[in-house]
Amino acid sequence: MFSGVYTALVTPFTKSGELDGQKLKDLVDFQIKEGISGLVPVGTTGESPTLSIKENIEVIDLVVKQSAGRKIIIAGTGANCTAEALEMTQAAKNIGADASLQVAPYYNKPSQEGLYRHFMTIADKVDLPIVLYNIQGRSGVNIETETLMRLASHPNIVAVKEASGNIGQMMDVLGRKPKDFALLSGDDNIAMPITLLGGNGVISVASNIIPAKMEKMIGAALRGEVETARDLHFNMLPFFKSLALETNPLPIKSAMAIAGMVEEVFRLPLCIPYEETRVKLKEALKQQGLI
Repeated sequence: MFSGVYTALVTPFTKSGELDGQKLKDLVDFQIKEGISGLVPVGTTGESPTLSIKENIEVIDLVVKQSAGRKIIIAGTGANCTAEALEMTQAAKNIGADASLQVAPYYNKPSQEGLYRHFMTIADKVDLPIVLYNIQGRSGVNIETETLMRLASHPNIVAVKEASGNIGQMMDVLGRKPKDFALLSGDDNIAMPITLLGGNGVISVASNIIPAKMEKMIGAALRGEVETARDLHFNMLPFFKSLALETNPLPIKSAMAIAGMVEEVFRLPLCIPYEETRVKLKEALKQQGLI
């Protein structure tokens, strides 16, 4: 079910800081026109920590309706409270999302058994495909491979977004996972090598701006066209690096603002990147022929 490039959509705001529904619809249409595999609203890149539950569900609803069945929608409905994650996941299912992205609970740092029970509770109670999201740098806890393999036995737990940065762990997962369980890179800069190692693609930040090019790279990697995939990877690598100059989603949203796609508006505690970051973003955008 999950193969290719899935864009971790930014959440556009108006100049006054309100959700910009029309701009969000425009972004969905742009992504579909460019041939993206699917969309992931209200993940980390969508500034989910600064959205209310009501807004989170509103964004999912807008994206599902605008997509109108044209692309797979993986709705970000994770939380560090199991009851809250259940509430949002059930709402996403009712709206018509194709799957749910479930981040490892953050801040409260559950044990591996706590992680297992959290994800299994959601998988048991909401009949919707689940993509687990492993990002220790933000959540403070790693989904260990043993725990992931236990979870992968549940029919509703179908994939993992791996953003741990630990390629050794990812290789262990690729070597042990069930054939019908997908591994998607959570980092653009290692998406190509992870796909060549047997991964299924990427949930991408860069594809907010360059979806077609990301699809071309991952498509080549999935077909085993190593030279083509490698050339595209190195061509885009300066852009990938520019998106890591500050905390995601600050660079990608600022890059999109520079390119005229969204307003450069964040909600505190997120704020506009430093000027030196914006200068480097402009250089990377020029290298990609985007400005």
